[in-house]
Parts: sequence; C-alpha cells; structure tokens
Amino acid sequence: MASQLPSFPRTIFTVVEPVSLVAGCLGPLVDADWFIASQIDSGLASAAPASSFSDNARLVALQLGNAYGLLFLVGVAVLYTTSELRVVRNYLVALLIADVTHVGLTCWGLGYERAVDVAAWNAVTWGNVGFTIFLALTRTGYLLGLFGPDKAIQASKKKL
Repeated sequence: MASQLPSFPRTIFTVVEPVSLVAGCLGPLVDADWFIASQIDSGLASAAPASSFSDNARLVALQLGNAYGLLFLVGVAVLYTTSELRVVRNYLVALLIADVTHVGLTCWGLGYERAVDVAAWNAVTWGNVGFTIFLALTRTGYLLGLFGPDKAIQASKKKL
C-alpha cells in the first residue's frame, strides 16, 4: 500500500507520476499531429499541416496515448489497493526496467547529436528522457532504501 512508502517516493509515485501519465495520455488524444511532430523536434510541431502525417502515424500516437492511460490505471490500482509491499516493489522494479528501455529507445531514435544536445530538447524530449530518468532514479533510491524504511502496517484489533 502506498501509505507505507517513505514520503518522497510516495508523493512521486502516487501524485506526480499519475498526473504525468494523464498528460502523456491526453497529448496524442487531443492533437495527434502535434504529438507526432514533437517527438523529434525539427520546428514542425507548430508549422506542420495536419496532412503531413500518415494515418498509420496518427494511429500509433493514439495507441501510445491509450497505453499511457493504461499505465495510469494500473499504477492507481496497484498503489492504492494492495497492502502488500512485495507487490508494490515488484511493480516498481517492472517500471524501472521500462524506464531504462524507454530512455534508451528514445535516445536511439533521437540519434547521438540530438540526445546529447540537452539545451535543444523540447518539452516532449524532457518528458521522455529527463523526467523518466528522474523517475528511474527515484525508483532506484526507494528500492535501495535511500529514502528510509517503509512504514509498518498497524494491525487493527477487533473489540469483542
């Protein structure tokens, strides 16, 4: 249960990350063409006509938005319903693995020059790389116990 996590990771995993996942879901659903153009910023994000992207690209963007929505729902379900820290920890390990592959694939897609030109990153790149690295470091810190111990569950006593 999320209430057992130390304060900092609990806030990140139960408030900040879900809000970011909703934003990641809404971006392509509200404007798929903007979302597509923003993946590798080449100045097209505001100048690209709607017809410049294929129906295939739009469909993939919409499916990605749906996947972000699913991640939001799964995260809320796991972090707000289970009372087993083992489940929460395994969920966070799975997300950490996904964080590493997400950043790796994003940097690969950007290419070396764009990936290391941090000053030229747009908001989408900061989300895909910068924020994901922050989440990965927070998960790593939690899993290593750097934020302190988990809180013990208070056993409820039944009155007779």
